[in-house]
Amino acid sequence: MRYMFLVSGADSGAIPPQRMIDEIEKLTEQEMAAGRMLARGGLLPTAMGSARIESRGGKLKLTDGPFAETKEVLGGFSIFEFATREEAIAAAESFMDLHSRYWPEWEGVCEMRPMFGFEANAAAQPAG
Repeated sequence: MRYMFLVSGADSGAIPPQRMIDEIEKLTEQEMAAGRMLARGGLLPTAMGSARIESRGGKLKLTDGPFAETKEVLGGFSIFEFATREEAIAAAESFMDLHSRYWPEWEGVCEMRPMFGFEANAAAQPAG
C-alpha cells in the first residue's frame, strides 16, 4: 500500500541543521535503493515565495506568504510503498527520530496517510 508522510511544525523560518539534512539524505538513499520511497520533497519557509489560493463560496482568493496567522506549516512530504501498516509506522518513527536527535528544539508531527487510487490498495478506495 502507498503511504504519504506529511511533516509539519512551527513556521519559525529556520532551515534544519546541516547534520540532520545529511542524515535524512542517507536514509532517503537507503529507502530509494530498497524501492520503498517513491518520491519526496522538503518545503522552504512560507516567507520564501509561498502563496495560498482558497476556494470559498465559489470564488478564489489569493494570499501571498508569509502567513502570520499560521501556527504550523507543512515542511515536507514523502511517498512510500509498504507491505504493511506496521512497516509504514516504523519508517515514520525512524524519520522522526532523526529530528529528535539532530534538531531537538524543533517540534513537529509526521502524519502518515494511506493513499487511494493505486491498484495495490484499491480496496481502500471510497465506493463511488
